[in-house]
Amino acid sequence: MSATDDDERAGWLRAEICRVGRSLFERGYVHATAGNISVRLAGTQGQGGGYLITPTDACLGFLDPQRLAQVDAAGTQISGDRASKTLALHRRIYDAAPEAHCVIHTHSTHLVALTLAGVWAETDILPPITPYYVMKVGHVPLIPYHRPGDPAAAALVAEAIGGAAGRGVPIRAVMLDRLGPNVWHASPAEAMAVLEELEETARLWLMTMPRPAPLPEARLQELREHFGARW
Repeated sequence: MSATDDDERAGWLRAEICRVGRSLFERGYVHATAGNISVRLAGTQGQGGGYLITPTDACLGFLDPQRLAQVDAAGTQISGDRASKTLALHRRIYDAAPEAHCVIHTHSTHLVALTLAGVWAETDILPPITPYYVMKVGHVPLIPYHRPGDPAAAALVAEAIGGAAGRGVPIRAVMLDRLGPNVWHASPAEAMAVLEELEETARLWLMTMPRPAPLPEARLQELREHFGARW
């Protein structure tokens, strides 16, 4: 890929971050200045490309493509407004999950409410109650509460990603207790879809009484066999 191709790709990613941020804001998945989005940039001729990330205290509904923070592969800022304080966490996710090219963090209402009310289990904040939750999200562990930006939380997230991969069930989301989810995928649109499915499953779980039973193992096996579900 040439330097021109890299520049064109970066320009498209800037616009895509803003599009996804605006969509999440307008539909209530993020509010005020909560949440952040980053992407991993491709390198030219083997050189590390670094990252784009939303600025600190920016509202995701009103992002300016040219004011997004750009940092190099070592985490040093190159341009744009000051990078979000969660950059260190995002970089740990990228290091631990090579397939990740976009990370989204939100304070989504029903997911935060779930941690306040009590998650299903620390290894799975929600049970496998719908087939699309199983197929599109998969296991989501709870990360114990740490203050925003605490590097100890980033270390626990990286540990959770590595542990899941070692068990043969890679994850694409974690839940920070009382703060919100971090989700990742190959593109901003795909990461947004994971977030949407995760938040809507939390909403279903919280609004349903009595609580629904998880899908039985035979049904989970069908989803593994037919759709490659990570469960």
